[in-house]
Amino acid sequence: MSDLIEQWQERVRAASAAGTALQIRGGGTKAFYGRAPAGEAFDVRGHAGVVNYEPTELVVTARAGTPLAELEALLDDSRQMLAFEPPHFGATATIGGCVAAGLSGPRRAAAGALRDFVLGVKILDGRGEVLTFGGQVMKNVAGYDVSRLIAGSLGTLGVILEVSLKVLPRPVAEATLSLAMSEGEAIARLNEWGGQPLPLSASAWSDGVLNVRLSGAEAAVRSALVRLGGEVVAEDAADAFWAGLREQTTDFFGDAALDEAGTSLWRLSVPSSAAPLKLDGQQLIEWGGALRWLRSTAAAEAIRERTAALGGHATLFRGGDRTTEVFHPLPAPLMTIHRRLKHAFDPAGVFNPGRLYEGL
Repeated sequence: MSDLIEQWQERVRAASAAGTALQIRGGGTKAFYGRAPAGEAFDVRGHAGVVNYEPTELVVTARAGTPLAELEALLDDSRQMLAFEPPHFGATATIGGCVAAGLSGPRRAAAGALRDFVLGVKILDGRGEVLTFGGQVMKNVAGYDVSRLIAGSLGTLGVILEVSLKVLPRPVAEATLSLAMSEGEAIARLNEWGGQPLPLSASAWSDGVLNVRLSGAEAAVRSALVRLGGEVVAEDAADAFWAGLREQTTDFFGDAALDEAGTSLWRLSVPSSAAPLKLDGQQLIEWGGALRWLRSTAAAEAIRERTAALGGHATLFRGGDRTTEVFHPLPAPLMTIHRRLKHAFDPAGVFNPGRLYEGL
């Protein structure tokens, strides 16, 4: 056990005894996400570095403070990648913050979500104990897959110390097509294509234009280009577009768009075949229709009601009032599970209190 981890253990035990809230913080690039942070700053960037990486095994293990850009550069040297394309939202992003936020990028619909790539984690719990899950096949008494449970928990269950992730080879060939079509037509096309053997790795519709990315073997990509039609986007422009979408630096996501009075950015998760939203505001559709970004001044109740009617849930992603509930309200049984998990890992409630939901 390193001296740093021992210091952290003592700090957590002292905070737990005193009832002092701790705000776990890495690079701070996702501090906007979730409800407003509370507690004393607990900077965890000091625990950094790649622990093990064997390209032939397609697994990498890194300490949580490792810069995400540094890790991805290492993988790229072996033509490998984090296939879920996690957004950085800034140069200081860490792999621990990436896992804690649980966010996936444009390739998610084709490759899977971040949680699907988490093989194991090491965490510091609210009692000051270091626990390892996944690699040593440890589970709690309820049988939860704890490694994946940590993904998206926003630091409410413990301090992530180390994480093991599955990695994949980069595709041999990629190409992007641009096609003009309406929102309804785009949703229908994407669902039709999703059921066919096409190498679709990302999609994005906005303002009457659908962009689709094809990734895989050269022959498969060439065949799909002919089959789908549309205009082939230049490689540099395509790379810039998907990077901008992943990092939310395109005009649709620009900060200026949220400076308008009362405008918020909503992240709506719905069935891919769900009908058009028919809500006021501007929209961008990803993940084959399953992710709808909405920039709107509409009331939260109206957005959540419409999203629920379509079989989905709505998250206030940027802007708006973060002192209220940001994530979609949970049914009572699910909230009970959340509370029991919080108590099991953090009995005194010192880690990022209220970041997910009030009282958690």
